[in-house]
Amino acid sequence: MKRAIVLSLSGIGLILLCSSWGFFAHYRINKLAVYTLPKGMIGFYKSNIDYIVEHAVSADKRRYVDSTEAPRHFFDADYYGKKPWAAMPQKWKDAAKKYTADTLNKYGTVPWTIQYQYYKLVRAFKAHDTLAILNTSANLGHYIADAHVPLHLTINYNGQFTNQTGIHALWESRIPELFADKYNLKAGKARYIENPLAEAFRICRASFKSADTVLRFERILNKSYPPGKKYSMVLHGKKEVKDYSEAYSLAYQKALKGMIERQMRASILSVGSFWYSAWVDAGQP
Repeated sequence: MKRAIVLSLSGIGLILLCSSWGFFAHYRINKLAVYTLPKGMIGFYKSNIDYIVEHAVSADKRRYVDSTEAPRHFFDADYYGKKPWAAMPQKWKDAAKKYTADTLNKYGTVPWTIQYQYYKLVRAFKAHDTLAILNTSANLGHYIADAHVPLHLTINYNGQFTNQTGIHALWESRIPELFADKYNLKAGKARYIENPLAEAFRICRASFKSADTVLRFERILNKSYPPGKKYSMVLHGKKEVKDYSEAYSLAYQKALKGMIERQMRASILSVGSFWYSAWVDAGQP
């Protein structure tokens, strides 16, 4: 559970380093997912949108107090060889039998976490448990968004093996905070998901395909960029800290050709679709 260890050793200030999307983007994703919902359920979600947005990052905050939380946010696909998706059984029981539950927990469980939270939401809808619906919706949205971050699908999640330490926060936090207001985040209408576990694996597989691009393009940019202009002092809250400069962040975003915007938009649609599907599977209460 290396990411949990990183957090405990590095301090609370580095929560964004290992937290998918950063707080800003998680808030935005959960909020906009509400507007993908159909008439039968959008009223309830809009009435409680502040709660769903506020609790969009509760899963990250639990890392401070729950040592079992960290693996739920990632899946190190490349640990399982050159063809991880062929090697890995999708059903938890089969995967645990093949690799052991300890191994799965060590290298991440986000696809199964999405499945678990999905059926928890179905049960909450059936029980007409308002608080459980809201909390589970917020948590489910968080994990789905996590699965859309390519660096959450690789052992080299922060570029620590390729001399790119810090790339995680650059991709998921710094760039969205700087440029998301200019993104087209109109995701369309939620759709019904036939097989939640298969869909969770599909999302992870698609994100994993982009992990090499995320790392490679930053390496190329770093080699060609003036060293003195890569970082600048940035105001975070009331403190000035060293961070990627706005110019470097913009250059990296351009190199990725809209990837971060696309992944945010895909996250929004997926979150809304999982919420909608759980409601349908609960009988549309």
